[in-house]
Amino acid sequence: MQRTSKRTSIRLCTAIVGIVTSLSLVTGCGGGGDDDKKKAGAADSGAGAGAGQTQEISFWSWTKGTQEVVDAFNKSHPDIRVKYEQIPSGNAGGYAKMSNAVKAGNAPDVLTIEYPQLPDFVSQGAVQDLSAKVSGLKAKFPAQVNKLTELGGKTWAVPLDAAPMALYYRTDFFTEHNIPVPKTWDEYRAAAEQVKAADAKARIGTFFPDDPSTLAGLTWQAGGSWFATEGESWKVSLTDEKSRQVGDFWNKLVADDLVRVQPSFSQQWNADLKSGGTVGIVGAAWSAGVLKSSQPDLAGKWAVAPLPDWGTPANAMLGGSTFAVSKDSKKTKAALTFIEWMTTTKEGIAARIASGTSSAYPASTELVPGAAQAFDTAFFGKQDIYSLFTDAAGKIGTGWTWGPSMTQTNTVLKDQLGKLSSGGSVTGSLEEAQKATVDDLKKRGISVKS
Repeated sequence: MQRTSKRTSIRLCTAIVGIVTSLSLVTGCGGGGDDDKKKAGAADSGAGAGAGQTQEISFWSWTKGTQEVVDAFNKSHPDIRVKYEQIPSGNAGGYAKMSNAVKAGNAPDVLTIEYPQLPDFVSQGAVQDLSAKVSGLKAKFPAQVNKLTELGGKTWAVPLDAAPMALYYRTDFFTEHNIPVPKTWDEYRAAAEQVKAADAKARIGTFFPDDPSTLAGLTWQAGGSWFATEGESWKVSLTDEKSRQVGDFWNKLVADDLVRVQPSFSQQWNADLKSGGTVGIVGAAWSAGVLKSSQPDLAGKWAVAPLPDWGTPANAMLGGSTFAVSKDSKKTKAALTFIEWMTTTKEGIAARIASGTSSAYPASTELVPGAAQAFDTAFFGKQDIYSLFTDAAGKIGTGWTWGPSMTQTNTVLKDQLGKLSSGGSVTGSLEEAQKATVDDLKKRGISVKS
């Protein structure tokens, strides 16, 4: 993209922190100035532990396998001790807890932030600009993944995983009732009808009204784009042709009672998986670990298939996590030592995957073979699921951009999707989120096109 003038960059400062592209901007959107770098360097040098001393850093996360990662790091790094606190997942209260801690000045040194929410934390001034400190790490990650951590031309976090999407299904049910594994979304609809016909109490999958990230991933896969920039303005397109296509498709599945409508990862959802009332999951690479750890009695009855498409092979990311350093941390060097070990070493990834609860697909592609070796695939009948994830990762579309305030957008979507069981619709929810997002950005003085 073309370089903007300093006058333009000042007007765009608030808006541009949310774009997930490697925009080339004039310095001025906060952080990274000479004074800031001097202060950061002074803080780091003043916080170092003396010879023979152990420096303690704090870390909040909810990602699977984290306790095992922390234990392995502490055992192998006597000079740094990580104090870990498990917090609720981001959308279940974790992000609110972190934001409040930042405002109160008592945030942990290391924060876990998913790709869609990173722009919110950057715009809050909650995390440090890591550009100069992690430049050597960027070669370990694909350019597409790096872009998800680059905001306003600066790098704000280090990626843990990519999260290509996939379809999980009960092999015993599909085989018994001679239901073909769907390769397209039309075939998925047909399979959903066959599942219900075979067992009136069974459904092929679940629509999560409290988790818009799945809807976003499906729209991404279809070729939609909820956000983009045009010149000096944001373009908001939650109701574009592809978004409506995906919304209409799931509207019909819900209206015809072909899928369940349940909160994500709820007790009810887990119970239906256990009983065989739900025989499929539209998920991501990390879903394998969730399924394996939550449904151990179903070992050997599940398999993974490519995500159905619209006739052209395509994929998208569903979630995916990064690690950032909080703005007030005085232990940046130690924090980054821990982050680098977690995300770019065989030992760090192996500790996470060997926990048996995580099937993260490493953002560092050279670590994928090690992750595949560490994950016990007996639950999936010894299927080589990481080869499938690798193929899916290669089909992730490059045209998706996260908006400048996904927390606000997702809040409206969750409120509206929560009405699905009482007359609401997916497309109607997108329309309301479109209006609310545009209004919110305009109130913040951000130029918007829709």
